[in-house]
Amino acid sequence: MALSSQLLDVAIIEATETGAASHTALKGQGAPPHELPDGLEALRPHNLLTYKSQHEPLNAWTLDELIGHYVNYRKLRRQPNGKRHRRAAFGLYAVATRFPRKLARRYRLQATAWEGVYELPWGAHQVRLIVLNGIAKHPRNAPWELFASEQDRLRQGLIHYRARYPNRRRGGHGELFERLYLIYRRENPTMAYTMEDFLRETHELVLANMTPEERLKGLDPEERLKGLDQATIEAWLAKQRRDH
Repeated sequence: MALSSQLLDVAIIEATETGAASHTALKGQGAPPHELPDGLEALRPHNLLTYKSQHEPLNAWTLDELIGHYVNYRKLRRQPNGKRHRRAAFGLYAVATRFPRKLARRYRLQATAWEGVYELPWGAHQVRLIVLNGIAKHPRNAPWELFASEQDRLRQGLIHYRARYPNRRRGGHGELFERLYLIYRRENPTMAYTMEDFLRETHELVLANMTPEERLKGLDPEERLKGLDQATIEAWLAKQRRDH
């Protein structure tokens, strides 16, 4: 029935038993627990998230699409015994940069204990709505604030998110998240920007910031010599022999 690809924005899936055991072991070694951003405190084994930026409205059609993704995902994702997961195993989230005023006028948003976080009954489902311009200004919400449209939130998000990686290496998590932020800030609905584009540009950015020694680290001899003619290699070897 689907003549075009149906793409979900984000899926947050519970780790396997092996992953959970590793996480428990890390906690036992004194690793600090991660404080989740507001609205994600009750994650289920399977969580489907739709996202609308400042250029796109969160409307009824968006929520209908989210339910459609849930139905398709639940049909495909089965338990090891072949049975479908229970409905309680799934969480549905709608994340919007700005408050959906038209949606709020037609449907009742139920406030929660967190600023900018609402419950929205949709058919037989409950959707958690997170408004990025309305969440509490707190370091735990830095990942959300990076994609807000208010300048003070953006500034705080960048400061506090990078503070999680004070000793980050070049090309590490902090820089990658900052790259995602920069892509978001130049967002143009008419311009396609794929994951391949992002990976290519990020790779080029990382290489540009690396020293020659860092670029060569980890390469085998053949890769290091690739592109050099025989005369250049022999001249370098002769120099090394003279120097030693």
